[in-house]
Amino acid sequence: MSRTGGPLPPLVEPGPPLTPAQVARYARHLALAEVGETGQRRLLAARVLVVGAGGLGSPVLLYLAAAGVGTLGVVDDDVVEVSNLQRQVVHGVGDVGRRKVDSAADAVRALDPALVVRTHPVRLGADNARTLLGGYDLVVDGSDNFATRYLLDDVCAGLGLPWVWGSLQRGHAQVSTFWSTPPVGEGVTLRDVFGGPPPDGTVPACAVDGVLGAVCAAAGAAMALEVVRLVCGAGRTLLGRVVVHDAFAGTWQDVPVRRRAGDARRPGAGVAGRAADVPSPAPRDVRTGDVLAAGDADVVDLRDAVEVAALPFPGARHVPFAQFVSETALAALDPDRPLVLVCRVGSRSAHAAALARAAGVRDARHLPGGVAAWARTPAGA
Repeated sequence: MSRTGGPLPPLVEPGPPLTPAQVARYARHLALAEVGETGQRRLLAARVLVVGAGGLGSPVLLYLAAAGVGTLGVVDDDVVEVSNLQRQVVHGVGDVGRRKVDSAADAVRALDPALVVRTHPVRLGADNARTLLGGYDLVVDGSDNFATRYLLDDVCAGLGLPWVWGSLQRGHAQVSTFWSTPPVGEGVTLRDVFGGPPPDGTVPACAVDGVLGAVCAAAGAAMALEVVRLVCGAGRTLLGRVVVHDAFAGTWQDVPVRRRAGDARRPGAGVAGRAADVPSPAPRDVRTGDVLAAGDADVVDLRDAVEVAALPFPGARHVPFAQFVSETALAALDPDRPLVLVCRVGSRSAHAAALARAAGVRDARHLPGGVAAWARTPAGA
């Protein structure tokens, strides 16, 4: 396997021969050489755990159920709220106040009563993660917090499980697969790409930064497709690369990632590009021009054009997030020139700074709180 993703052996052995009813139901899959009868039997035999029944988990659960994944587990300790309905399409108005795992399970069973649905109405934690994950072939992360993502990374590394990761930011999404010990090729983990979790409060939740509902569908569909590729051993997987979607620009970018040289034998080892290691100037440092004056820093505004027009950031060149994290743009960065990245509230800039460090930029920083924090900082403070 190359370092930028490639074919992997099928993750799951085929189950029993298909029944006549299954042949009729999955006829469109059976017509595909990449899936076929054997691949469908693999899907029916697969056990997939989806962590989170929210914006990402909703489309993942629906498409995996429709695809015929035989056993679907769903972990979530939350209840459905009205504000969820804008993007969490597995739930309806009648589900408000219900446990998300119950609402999601009903939707899956409505698609196919023959599937096995396991509900886990708990918060994933260090005390239960290993037991829960150990009963599945593959994990899909639809969570919305760093603690859960890094717990998944560590536990999956210890169990040798692959997990499909997705992240949402406004109109942007990122999707990848992490696997510490794949059967062939080089493993990559979340810590390899982003290091440890960022400090509390430096990356806002979607309640603060907002998220376009349909971008959840785009990312969730990409994650469901990755599950099919991994289970069936079909096509080019996302192991070793992160795909970045800009919904407003209508683009997908491919960013190669890899484990740090010398750490390949240790599950969970990190590579350059640790988000927690990225130094961050205070909002006042950028406002007073200290960063611009020190070391000829390259200040890049990652916001969309509409955001920039509403509140320009002085001294920065504008490169939209999805364009900045493309392989071509990252390769063109000067590794010796200090880099300061800004966005609206700091979420896109934190991810971009980690990827810039992974691409070889020695001093890549981002602005916690983003342009919104800078605008609130009194001049001269």
